[in-house]
Amino acid sequence: MPDLLDQTRAALERSGAASSDFDLNSGITLPAGRKLRPAAVLAPIIEGRNGYELILTKRSSALKHHPGQIAFPGGKRDDDDVDLVATALREAREEIGLHDHNVDVLGTFAPHETVTSFTVTPVVALVKNEFGVNPEAGEVSEVFRVPLSHVLTPDNYVIEARRWRGQKRMYYTVPYGPYYIWGATARILRAWTDLLPPS
Repeated sequence: MPDLLDQTRAALERSGAASSDFDLNSGITLPAGRKLRPAAVLAPIIEGRNGYELILTKRSSALKHHPGQIAFPGGKRDDDDVDLVATALREAREEIGLHDHNVDVLGTFAPHETVTSFTVTPVVALVKNEFGVNPEAGEVSEVFRVPLSHVLTPDNYVIEARRWRGQKRMYYTVPYGPYYIWGATARILRAWTDLLPPS
């Protein structure tokens, strides 16, 4: 039986359909004339003692945007980035100390549109060796791992709701222990999950 890594490789070949923070909210009116800015995130997979794990971050509570939220390493594309894969690799290096030579890029999934007007390309990579995690001061408060099997299991997802700009907004969550994974991170993971064969 193919493992999650093999299944992910096959899913990356299909890429999937673009996703959005608004997928569960067809009644929300998007701002007219909005301009989406390109960004990328790295989804680093590493082999742990009990199987494959996904490396995630907890954003600093001092940040202006999305303080304290769970996120992939990533950010907006800089002018010097040759492409969005380079963006994801640079951000992972800056945010958690994961260097390019220690990863094999497996591919990219279709982009995801966020409520903050970014179009985010998820880049999936396999980390070759353990590394010294170095959280970026002021931006990353914690770097942690979750079992890849947990975030790629449909039954672990819950749809929740809250008020956003005066409207009820539905969104995916995939909690793990003390970590409340939701928003764009959970939506990207759910799109990845939906491309895998049923277990």
